[in-house]
Formats: sequence, C-alpha cells, structure tokens
Amino acid sequence: MARRVVLLGATGSVGTSALKAIEAGDFRLVGVAAGRDVNALAQVAAVHRPEMTVVADPERAADLSAALVPLGLACDAGPSAMEALAAMEADRVIVAIPGFAALRPTLAALDAGRVVCLANKECLVAAGDVVMPRAAKAGATLLPVDSEHNAIFQVFERGALGAVRRIVLTASGGPFRTSSREAMAAALPRDALRHPNWSMGAKITIDSATMMNKGLEVIEAHHLFPVGPSRIDVVVHPQSVVHGLVEYADGSCLAHLSNPSMVVPIAHCLNWPERAPAPVSPLDLVAASPLTFEAPDEVRFPALRLAREALAAGGSTTNVMNAANEVAVAAFLAGRIGFLHIAEVVERALEAMAGSSTAARTVGDVEATDREARRVAERFTIECGVA
Repeated sequence: MARRVVLLGATGSVGTSALKAIEAGDFRLVGVAAGRDVNALAQVAAVHRPEMTVVADPERAADLSAALVPLGLACDAGPSAMEALAAMEADRVIVAIPGFAALRPTLAALDAGRVVCLANKECLVAAGDVVMPRAAKAGATLLPVDSEHNAIFQVFERGALGAVRRIVLTASGGPFRTSSREAMAAALPRDALRHPNWSMGAKITIDSATMMNKGLEVIEAHHLFPVGPSRIDVVVHPQSVVHGLVEYADGSCLAHLSNPSMVVPIAHCLNWPERAPAPVSPLDLVAASPLTFEAPDEVRFPALRLAREALAAGGSTTNVMNAANEVAVAAFLAGRIGFLHIAEVVERALEAMAGSSTAARTVGDVEATDREARRVAERFTIECGVA
C-alpha cells in the first residue's frame, strides 16, 4: 500500500524536490500546503488530488477555493488549518516551510505521533528544548532532511554513542568563499543569491552566503545528536559531495557522499528504514574530483562564531539569534542594509538581549522571545540602513 504523505511547503525549492521523490516512489500525497503561492499550489493539487489543500495566508483563501472547488477538491486556509493538515493521518509529514513559521505545524505533527521529515532547521534552533521533549512524549519520529544532518543520521551509530569522537558538518562556503571583506561589503542580493552548488530558496541561500546556515546547523545537530557542542565541527568542502562525517574512537571516519541534490535526503526519509530507487544521478567520483577541504574563516564569516556563542550561552539565546537573522536577511534582500550588516544586526541584537532570555518552557515563551528579538533587530536594521 502506498505511503500517505503530507507536504508542508510544496511550492519552494525543497517542496519541488519532495514532489520529485514522491512521484518516483510508492507514495500518495494526501495533504499539501504552501504559504501564499496559490497558483503553484493549485497546480500541485490538480495533479495529485490530495484530500486537503491549505494555503497559510488566509487572504488567499478565496483564490484557492476558486481554483480547487470546481475540481471537487477540498481546501482551507490560515494557521489553524495548517496545523490540522500537519496532524492528519499520514505515514510521513514533510516540513519544508522556511523559517520560524514552521514551528507550530511541526509541533502539531509531532504531537500527533507522526514520522516528521524536517527540512526546517529554525524550529530546532529557536525551540529545540521544547520540540525534542514534545516529540519524545508523543512517541513521534523526527527524521532530518537537511543534507548534512541526514548524512550524519545515516552514518551515526547510536549503539556506539560512547565511541563517537566527533561529528563533522560540511559547508560549501557559498558564493563568497574566496571573497574579501571589502568585496562582500559591496555585494548586492543578486550576488549573494548565486550559490555555486545548490538551488535553494532566497533565505537559506543568503544564510549560506553568510555561513549563518552552518551555524544554524551546528545548533540543529546539537539537538539531533547527543554528543555535545564541543564535538560538532565544521569544514568547508566546496564541491558539496561529502555531506557529513562521523569520527569514532577506533580511528574510523564514516562519511556520506552523494551529488548535491535535495532529492537524495528526502527520498531517504520517505523510504526509511528501507531504501528504494530515487530520481537522481549516480555519483561519479572521478568526475567530481578533486574533493578538497579547508577550515572555515570565522573572521570573514562571523555568523558561524555567533551561532556557537549563542549555543554556549544557553537559555533562549539561539532563539534571539534566529529571529534577528531572519529580520536582517529580509532587510538585506529588500535592499535596506548591506551584506555585512546581517551579522552585525545579529550580534547587536544578541548583545542587547544578553541575560534577558531565559530557557523557554512553552511555545508561548518561544514566540514571546521571538517577537521581542525581531523588534530589537528591526531597530538595528534601521540604524545600519543604507542610503
């Protein structure tokens, strides 16, 4: 019997890859959602004919209804509808919603005991201390879709946890890997969006350019793999073929390799614990060579340092960092601040809220800190604003 799949965030880059994996396997898309792109969402629904289609933006409800009701397809809109869709009966729930907005739908799916394929790192960065206990209490399964965390998941021997020396996340280095600080200061959004290896949404592409993406991934890995922050390392690997490594006490180092395609980790999570063919090209090591590695430069890319410091500070500091980063990235994409101002805004927000962010116990605590951090960060984007 085909596995029932719910896809949240169907119209973005990860959602598009997820649809490829779904269409290539024994899966049935029973629920689908997007933020506000009704036209693209309606096209997906028309092809797959899910039991329910939801648009997160309630102002697009009438447009979605006009497109789907004549096809005999049910639809709904708004945050509550998103949470209901996330919790519906399904074998897999893929969360491909970007940013903090994914938190409540993710929790709804976990509370329902679903197998959640999480392609969103901000949920764990902002609220890992809330999300992980909720998942455990509900008996839910959380499978990482991020290519690096999925790589670690595949080679991480939980039965040998005591023998894990360290885990290593790889980073492409982004479009500015060899650029000077002066060149980055003059970079425009179109420059930062030219990722050398991956086709991703705008926010995550900018995060890759600042290397905040890797900082977020360090925090995410801390919640997913219980080795402690000091045993989570990062290396820059420009070819994006080796996605993650686990080093063991006996000197063995197990690595996961594949072509840089999000279809690979998505297909793995959809089929887990089995494996099945996926619509991806096989890896040609000769063609991919040479494979090179280098240490990250935290002077040119301070966002990675800020993420490690936020994790070490504890409490809700990583939530503050995530919120400030989302505000700063949006301001950069809108042309309101320069590229180097992104990390500056984050650092200033962290300094302004240092000591005032206690550990969150509830989703309400997480959301309150997020709102305050966004308010503080917005003030700094104005102060950093370009003419």
